Amino acid sequence: MAASGSRSLLVAANRGPVSISTGPDGREDVRRGGGGLVSGMVSALSEVGGLWVCAALNDRERAAARRAPDGHLAEAGYDTGGLDVRMLPLDPSTFARAYNGIANSTIWFVNHLLYDSANSPVFDAGWRRLWAAYERYNRSFADALAAEAAPGAKVMVQDYHLDLVPRQLRERRDDVRIAHFTHTPWAPPEDFAMLPDAVGREILTGLLGADHVGFHSPRWSEAFLRCCARFLDADVDLAAGTVRWEGRTVRTGVHPLGTAAAEIRARAHEEDSEAGLTELRDVIGDRKVISRVDRTELSKNIVRGLLAYRELLRFRPEWRGRVVHVAYAYPSRTDIPEYREYTASVQRAGREIEQEFGTDDWDPVLLDVANDYPGSLAALRLADVLLVNPVRDGMNLVAKEVPVLSENGCAVVLSTEAGVADEFGEDALLVNPFDVSGTADALDRALSMSVEERRARTDRLAEVSVRLPPSAWLAAQVAALD
Repeated sequence: MAASGSRSLLVAANRGPVSISTGPDGREDVRRGGGGLVSGMVSALSEVGGLWVCAALNDRERAAARRAPDGHLAEAGYDTGGLDVRMLPLDPSTFARAYNGIANSTIWFVNHLLYDSANSPVFDAGWRRLWAAYERYNRSFADALAAEAAPGAKVMVQDYHLDLVPRQLRERRDDVRIAHFTHTPWAPPEDFAMLPDAVGREILTGLLGADHVGFHSPRWSEAFLRCCARFLDADVDLAAGTVRWEGRTVRTGVHPLGTAAAEIRARAHEEDSEAGLTELRDVIGDRKVISRVDRTELSKNIVRGLLAYRELLRFRPEWRGRVVHVAYAYPSRTDIPEYREYTASVQRAGREIEQEFGTDDWDPVLLDVANDYPGSLAALRLADVLLVNPVRDGMNLVAKEVPVLSENGCAVVLSTEAGVADEFGEDALLVNPFDVSGTADALDRALSMSVEERRARTDRLAEVSVRLPPSAWLAAQVAALD
């Protein structure tokens, strides 16, 4: 067993609560992360003098991590908000291969069922070099955690970038208690089977190094358990949510992350968001608003959403001139060719709608492919209808933010394949994400809904959305290790 450190609570995640980049003037630009999830984790760690271990994501961060003693940024004078952050200066090649080649181009694709199986994946010698980098990347985290954790410490490992860490850490420190949380869906066995046999086993046994394996939805938890039964021949109890493996009982848990209402409401009323709201109102006037806020990510299904809106305008001409689709689409994973192509497809679909239906005094689509968080909050506040139609999604927090932010009540058109659909149920208008015509019908029903019904649904959805805010979400998983 490796020598122990002094930290009783540790979080491990690819991305840290602090980002370092090159500012417009060429100087170092240091920013603390925002959002409820980061805030909840920072609060929990600060209370006990905990540690956040993350990877350096760019050259500036790698340089800072090398200058800092063992990567501890606060000791090098960086403003980390009073939180101890250890940043790992992984070599750029290992990071790129692990992050883009495996985490985002293999594990993400498998769990979101994104592969075009007639053409991909291809698991050849080049791919196996990527997998070796993913193993090294995970080992770097396991080594750091093993060195920092106090005897009996609790370690909270986050997401698919670090699927191997629980087992690797247990091999080094069998005294610590480990939780892993997967924020994505989990593939059913027939799709997980696409992975090379040894790799699939390594991912499953990697997670089974944890004491507690968490998911957003019972569907994802059950899929994981079924994979353990099929590919490991493990002793699985679906009703209890447990796996017996190598003499240990590993428990799964469902922790559907919610939103921090007070924090997001306050952020949505700051000056920059208020300015965005004024600008939108000036452009839209008194027309109804269909909003969406997504990354230009393959699983988010933005193109089919735009096609559904086009079909709405084609076959229900009464909505022409009376509705505007406001879509904020954040550029995502531009290092990966499929994502660059998808972003271009989104922009092309938006242009085609504008060309077919736009008039001198009506822009049917306001599509902003840019990182404009204040503007996106303004769009959520203004929405009469929210469109969330992913082909598959672990949770989808935007769906939980709009009932909290909505000013006049908002009908939610929601894919059945989003984890949040388990909680929203019939208070949302549920759609098959592949059914463009069905989605167009749902948009029509949502736009036609009375204000009273919209508000009543929104009130019920808001109650669901704040049940497990980030601080309580993390606390439930920490408690599960007791």
